[in-house]
Amino acid sequence: MMGLTGQSRLAGIIGWPVAYSRSPRLHNHWLARHGVDGAYVPLPVQPGRLVAAVRGLQATGFVGANVTLPFKVEVMALCDELSPAAHQIGAVNTLIFTPGGIIGDNTDGVGFLQNLRASATPGPGPALLLGAGGAARAIAAAFLNEGRAVIICNRTPGRAEALRDALPGLTLLPWEYRSAALAEAAVLVNTTSLGMTGKGDLVIDLVTARPDLVVVDIVYAPLITPLLQDAAARGHATVGGLGMLLHQAVPGFAAWFGVTPVVDSATVALMSGPG
Repeated sequence: MMGLTGQSRLAGIIGWPVAYSRSPRLHNHWLARHGVDGAYVPLPVQPGRLVAAVRGLQATGFVGANVTLPFKVEVMALCDELSPAAHQIGAVNTLIFTPGGIIGDNTDGVGFLQNLRASATPGPGPALLLGAGGAARAIAAAFLNEGRAVIICNRTPGRAEALRDALPGLTLLPWEYRSAALAEAAVLVNTTSLGMTGKGDLVIDLVTARPDLVVVDIVYAPLITPLLQDAAARGHATVGGLGMLLHQAVPGFAAWFGVTPVVDSATVALMSGPG
């Protein structure tokens, strides 16, 4: 972080808790690289205080903020304008403060696709998504917008049905058929927390998978999950979750600070380290 002046552009990440977030490390790295007079800070906001926090940031001259759990849906009501992605996904992860009000955007879908394209090229065929939470919704919308069929497999049927109602065109499959569905899937995406440190392992049998299956895990702690280890051992192309975190941050940084950063090897190495 450079020395700040009275003209510094300030942004941050709103969430509860937020101390775990790697976003400050990422954005401050880019700020230093590009010589921008600015800072990006963690903004812990207790549930029930979101309105006061957002209005306060806007009033004190912040240029914007990222939004993480548990506020991605609640914050929509504070936006004067929603991007097409935020409207389709039904959640906001990026706020841009302008003289005309607050713009709400969702960059998760575009971040996911850019990370995927940088690492692998799935062949024709459906995408099998495990999970039905906010990340699954963003990724499913991105695939549907590209014209790729999407199969949703979730442990709780009700959440999968709610996702299908929000994004018509999805196919639902019971959780117990997740392994069998790999016979036709071109890409497998784990959007659940299974495989994350302390969350238990994802159980899925890749034995029936197409040889050209691309396996993606949006979990990035650990960087190489058991799912990715198994897939790589079987010869499948694999894509880790850290890149999605990095790529989804690019549009917000560009809007707030006026320069478009690049996700390069130095950025990946920095964000792969401990802390």
